[in-house]
Amino acid sequence: MDWLLLLKAAVMGVVEGLTEFLPVSSTGHLILAGSVLGFEGGSLTPEKVKAFEISIQTGAILAIVLVYWQRLSAVVRGLGTERNARRFALNVLIGFLPAVVFGLLIGKKVQELLFTPLIVAATFIIGGFIILWAERRKNVVIRVAEVEDMTPWDALKIGLVQCLAFVPGTSRSGSTIIGGMLFGLSRKAATEFTFFLAIPTLIGAGAYSLLKVRHSLVAADLPLFAVGFVFSFIAAWACVRWLLRYVSTHNFNAFAWYRIGFGLLILITAYTGVVSWTDS
Repeated sequence: MDWLLLLKAAVMGVVEGLTEFLPVSSTGHLILAGSVLGFEGGSLTPEKVKAFEISIQTGAILAIVLVYWQRLSAVVRGLGTERNARRFALNVLIGFLPAVVFGLLIGKKVQELLFTPLIVAATFIIGGFIILWAERRKNVVIRVAEVEDMTPWDALKIGLVQCLAFVPGTSRSGSTIIGGMLFGLSRKAATEFTFFLAIPTLIGAGAYSLLKVRHSLVAADLPLFAVGFVFSFIAAWACVRWLLRYVSTHNFNAFAWYRIGFGLLILITAYTGVVSWTDS
């Protein structure tokens, strides 16, 4: 067993868990971490790396399910009898559908065409300034204080904004959280709906990607995937619980400045040849 490779898998899992639900783009951080660690290569073909990324993404999703287990199970139990449960489930479904349609039609092509260091850096930096602008607006009217108060129209708008995440470096969480705030959701409601929307979105994307690379997997890959999965789950669970406390008393300005700094880092590492900014 390659213990060094397992250690790298643990680090990659932590990176995924910490960045998947923050408005900072987990993909960009995984590319940087993978390059620094020399994660891909040898027995780890691009297909196996993609499958590994699916496994750590699944660990992050499981963390969301655990944090909101009581709430989600109550929704499932109430689908047949409770109007609020059906409305919640419908909103998540509506928010999920635009990503399905966009992804199947042109999502992959958009990523292939736009996955360049300049585009990734630009989306990081522009996204940072958008967050700063969103947080500095005056006389903001909050129409939706809690997720349960959302309408299907609110869900559809956030679902459409989520499609911006097909542009590399944009951040799925960043798009939906800031988009939700611009549409009149409270910071808490926008953040929580982002978490709920992640469950079908990431599971669907992961299942589709896994189907394409399934022939490259062997039983010997299981320890690597298991380590990444566990560490991603632990990191995501801690991150989500922290973020829920954070948004109750803070804005997102710190993440905005972080994005701007990370965008500059992308430009420096790309044009010095330190990191190959391609999506494995």
